[in-house]
Formats: sequence, C-alpha cells, structure tokens
Amino acid sequence: MSEFRLTQISDTHLGQRFPGLIANFHRISEHIDASRPDLVVNTGDVSFDGPTSRNDVEFAKGLHDALPVTCRYIPGNHDIGDNPTAIGPAPKPPVSETHRRQFCNIIGEDHWAFEAAGWRFIGLNSLVMNSGLAFEAEQLDWLSQEISRTNGRPVALFLHKPLFLNLPDDAETPETSIRYVPQPARARMIEMFGKVDLRLVASGHVHQRRDFTFRHTRHVWAPSAGFVINDSRQDRIAIKEVGLVEYRFGPDSVEVRHVRAAGQVDVDIEELLIQMGGGH
Repeated sequence: MSEFRLTQISDTHLGQRFPGLIANFHRISEHIDASRPDLVVNTGDVSFDGPTSRNDVEFAKGLHDALPVTCRYIPGNHDIGDNPTAIGPAPKPPVSETHRRQFCNIIGEDHWAFEAAGWRFIGLNSLVMNSGLAFEAEQLDWLSQEISRTNGRPVALFLHKPLFLNLPDDAETPETSIRYVPQPARARMIEMFGKVDLRLVASGHVHQRRDFTFRHTRHVWAPSAGFVINDSRQDRIAIKEVGLVEYRFGPDSVEVRHVRAAGQVDVDIEELLIQMGGGH
C-alpha cells in the first residue's frame, strides 16, 4: 500500500440524551461516507460518561458501527476514568480496571499496533499511566516489544491526552495536570519513543485544534467532534471549534488536513450542562 488515508475523530461524547452531539456525529458520518478513508481512529471520550452509564458506551458503539469504514479506538477519561497525578485533586472518577474492561468488551481494543504505507502505527491507553493498575505495566511491556519491531519505519502515535503543552519538561500545575500525560509516565514515554523515528503524535482531550512541531515530531490535537468549552471555563490555547483531522500517509511522508464537516455546529458546554440539570 503506497498511500494510507486515516481520519481522526475525537471526544465524540456520545449519549442518547444529547441531541446536539448526536447531530454533529451524523455530520461527521456523512463526511466519512463521502471521503471513505482506509481507517477511522477515535482518540477517546467516545462516550459521554462510560463509568456511570454502560448505555452511553453501547450507544456510542452503535453509531460507530454504522460508519462505512473500519474503526479503531483509544479510551478517554469519560470512557474509563482519569489518571492520578502528582499535583492537583484526585480524579473523579479514577481510572479502573472494571471500566477499562467494559470499554474493551463493548468498544474494542484500547491499545493496538499495525503497519501501513511504510509506517508503524501505535495506539496507547494514556489513562492507565500513573494508575498502578496491573495493565499499566502490561501495556509498557507490550509497547517495548512494539517499539523493537519498528525496524526504522516512521512511527505515528495515537493517544487521548497530548504528551505536553509546549515542551516535554513543562511543569505540571494543579489547574492543568489532568490535561496532559502526567509525570513521570510522560518522561518514560518520551524516553521509549526516543529510540524510534517518532514523526507524529495525534491526540484529543483538550477540545482545541492545534498543530505544532517539536524537533522532528509533529503534534496534532484533534478538536472535539461534539462540543466546545467556552473561555470562561477553559483557557484558550488554540482554536476552539468542532471538527476532525484527515491524514495521508505515504512512504516517509504524511499530509495533515484540518477539517470541519459540513453542517457541524459549535455546541457549547453550557448547553450540555443544562441538559444534564446543571453540572457534571
């Protein structure tokens, strides 16, 4: 395969009680139906609230199953719970093996690797990092084996949380500690991927569209497919809009296209809070 076309969607936050998010997913579905990539990757928060609503997870999977192309998935904090961090409040809810297994049983694998168009693609569950769960160590062992198999190929990494804001050693703060892969797991990831030609890190989580290069690695933050978080609730780092990202991988090259599907609407988080009865 000389070219591999991949569409990344993220933070779909699907649940039956949120018509605006469902409508935005249908607009994305229509775009994918027209463009027919080789693969769709959802980089997490597939469901609105997996830890408290198995129905959200099942509903989200049903909508993805209707897409006309194969999908792979990475869990987000709304699917399986969040990482513990060295700074800041304890996550609510914390990641758990029960919810990770629920995600795998309903949605699919939470970590994976494959080759296409001369690239090695790796998807990681970033929510178990720093958790102390048995699977955290299992995933690290698996990742070490996968890294040893790259054989000089460029690597594209997909995970829910961005590795960092601007620099690998960015200080963690109580306000932003849950936004990025936490330390010391972040440093461990960067060390492991320092052994290979890491060309792309594709993430979601922040609900802002961003695209920058640090050294030789391009970092792409996919926006939420579903909703935006206004400036009164979240600082503005980049572009706040709903959308998706399209990639064309070729031997030793990747093209990135930032897309907003026709008909998508920037649903504000305030609308969702009203539908939830005031808070989450």
